[in-house]
Amino acid sequence: MTAGVAPERSIRRRTVVYLATAILLAAGILLSAGLGQLPIAPQEVAGSLLRAVGIHTSWAPKDLLIEQTLWQIRFPRVVMALLVGALLSVAGAVMQAIFGNPLAEPGVVGVSSGAAVGAAASITLGLTAFGSWTTAILAFAGGLVTTILVYTTARAQGRTEAVTLILTGIAVNAFAGAALALLMFAGDTASREQIVFWQLGSMNGSRWPEVLIVAVVGAVAVAVALLLARQYDLLSLGDRTAAHLGVRVERLRVVSIVVVALMTGVAVAFVGIIAFVGLVVPHLVRMLLGPSARSLLIASFLGGGTLLVYADLLARTLVPSADLPIGILTSLIGGPFFYWLIRRSRRRAGGWA
Repeated sequence: MTAGVAPERSIRRRTVVYLATAILLAAGILLSAGLGQLPIAPQEVAGSLLRAVGIHTSWAPKDLLIEQTLWQIRFPRVVMALLVGALLSVAGAVMQAIFGNPLAEPGVVGVSSGAAVGAAASITLGLTAFGSWTTAILAFAGGLVTTILVYTTARAQGRTEAVTLILTGIAVNAFAGAALALLMFAGDTASREQIVFWQLGSMNGSRWPEVLIVAVVGAVAVAVALLLARQYDLLSLGDRTAAHLGVRVERLRVVSIVVVALMTGVAVAFVGIIAFVGLVVPHLVRMLLGPSARSLLIASFLGGGTLLVYADLLARTLVPSADLPIGILTSLIGGPFFYWLIRRSRRRAGGWA
C-alpha cells in the first residue's frame, strides 16, 4: 500500500508543478506582449494569437499598428526569452546530472566566456563577413571552440574526470576573461560600450529569423537530452554502477557536453550572457520534484522559460522609457540564491535535496 502511494503522490506533485508553471508561463506571455509604451489588452493579445492559428474571435485587434507591434516586436522578443530561459535551464540540469553536483552550470565548460570573446572580436575588429549575423555567429563559434578546448584538455587516457574538467574550465574561463579585457582595451569607446551591453544580455531587437534558429537548434539538443534521461538516472548511482548497468559513461559525458554547448551557445549568441538561470531553475525544480532526470528536464524547460519571460517583462517596464539589461536582473536573483545554495550544501554535506 505504502509503495503504491509514493508513486501516486509523485505523479500528482509532478502534474501540479507542470500545470502551475504552464499557467504562469501563459500569463507571463500575455502580460509581456501587452505591456509597454503601447499598452495592448490581454484579450487582444490572445485574440491575435488565436487568429494566427485560424480561430477568429471578437477579441482580435482591429488596429493595424497593434497587430504589427505584436508580431514584429513583442512576440519575437517574448518567444526568444522563453527559448533562451528554457535552453539555459535544461543545459544546467544536464550539467548537474553528469557532474553529480548541484552547483554545476553551463559556464563551467567555458561556453559563455568563449561566446563573449567571439562577440567581442567581431565588435572590436569590425568584422562583417556574415553581415548583421556576424556577432551572433562568432559568439556561437567561440562558445563551441572553448568547450572543445576544455574537454580535450581535461581528457586523459580515454577518461574525463569531473574535477579535472571543472578545473580546466576555470583556467580557460580566466584566459577568456583576459582575452575579452584585451579586446575591450583595443577597441574604441563605442566598441567597449557595445561589448559591455552584450555581456549584460538583452532581448531587445529579437527577430523571427533569429528565433527560428534558436528554436531549431534548441529542439534538437533538448530532444537528445530527453533521450538520455534514463542514463542520467543511472549515472546518479555512480560511474562504476552505471557502467555495470550498461551505461557507456564516457560517451554519455561527451554527448552531454556537446548538447550543453549547443544549447548554451545558441542561447547566448543572439542575446548575450544571461547569468545564473542554468543554476537556479534546475535546483529549484529538483527541490520540488526530486532527482528524476526526465521530470527535471521537462520542468526546467518550463521553469526557465517562465523565469526569463517575467525577467524580460521587468527589464522593459521597471524603468519608464528604458530597457534594462536582463542579465542584471537574473544576477540580482541568482547571486543571493547561489550564496544560499553553497551554505545549504555545506550544512547537508553535499546532499542534493
